[in-house]
Amino acid sequence: MQGNWNYPTPIRFGVGRVAEAGQACLELAIKRPLIVTDADLVPLPPMVRTQQALEKSGLSFEVFSGVQANPDEAVVAEGVEAYRRGGCDGVVALGGGSPLDAGKAIALMVGQSRPLFDFVDEGDNYQRVKAEGVAPVVAIPTTAGTGSEVGRASVITDSASKLKLIIFHPRMLPARVIADPELTAGMPAKLTAATGMDALAHNLEAFCAPTFHPMAEGIALEGIRLVSEALETAYKNGNDLEARSKMLAASLMGSTAFQKGLGAIHSLSHPLGGRYGTHHGLLNAVLMPYVLEFNKKALDGKWQRMQQVLGRDPLEWVLALRQRLSIPNTLAEIGIPEEAVELAGAATRDPSASTNPVPLDDAAHRQLLEDALSGFLKARQLA
Repeated sequence: MQGNWNYPTPIRFGVGRVAEAGQACLELAIKRPLIVTDADLVPLPPMVRTQQALEKSGLSFEVFSGVQANPDEAVVAEGVEAYRRGGCDGVVALGGGSPLDAGKAIALMVGQSRPLFDFVDEGDNYQRVKAEGVAPVVAIPTTAGTGSEVGRASVITDSASKLKLIIFHPRMLPARVIADPELTAGMPAKLTAATGMDALAHNLEAFCAPTFHPMAEGIALEGIRLVSEALETAYKNGNDLEARSKMLAASLMGSTAFQKGLGAIHSLSHPLGGRYGTHHGLLNAVLMPYVLEFNKKALDGKWQRMQQVLGRDPLEWVLALRQRLSIPNTLAEIGIPEEAVELAGAATRDPSASTNPVPLDDAAHRQLLEDALSGFLKARQLA
């Protein structure tokens, strides 16, 4: 399972390919990268192997390890300061979704004079960016979930409003990706489950989105199939590299496919994650059956196509998979309080809401939140 792929950006895929990180930097004329990661990764093999690869190519580097889960604008500003202080000329973003998002945002901001949230993905805000000031990024994922390594945006939390905002510019797409499944081996089972369900959510919502994009739709359906084959195996045996490879591919595919659109899983998980700091993939996993049932009436033939791929009713398959992965049934079980229903308006304003198969308003989002808090599905009570 090796390959060099060019969709949507050059990707080196396969076990052991982190050894090519230095070569990837040199291709972009990066001579002194800033490695953006989190503190937990610093002593671990993915970081050690990345540093060794850079050193083997004769590159010096700086390390910024101040990224926390759900990074905010202060983290990005600290990273920009580290980049400038270190005399860096590019970014190596290493880690899960948070370090990748932070790394891309840092690379964007090193050449800008306007504040970060001037580039929120609304209207033509992206045209405010000084494109020539965006630093090149080499992205190296260590989880198989967000697919941020092939995305043109970063999700950054506004510390004042506690809302997750999407920062977008085409130049934020990493110029090189090292997708080495071995770097995801040994992930704890709970993290494997949460990130894997995030990859599933991306593929599932992209497939169900009503917009016309046959290429993305085909990628999303194959991504769903790969998750159905590999996630449970990776959860049970973290060192199964075939399963890890399939999940990493599914993660890449989900992020590539959701240029077609997302939906209510994400319009709900974004404000919930911003307010309560809950893991994004876990939120998506909990919300998934409630949104899937809500959207079923608008899916028709797509429901049948998913059933053909999965071998059973999609909602029944999701519920059974969640049970095998020990995913909680309700938002209440993961610490989300009843007052979260007041985030319905924020969910309606989230860009993901616009491509849900069933039109969404505040009332619909509120009902989905109430159901996910209580465990109510039309056919059963999950709580």
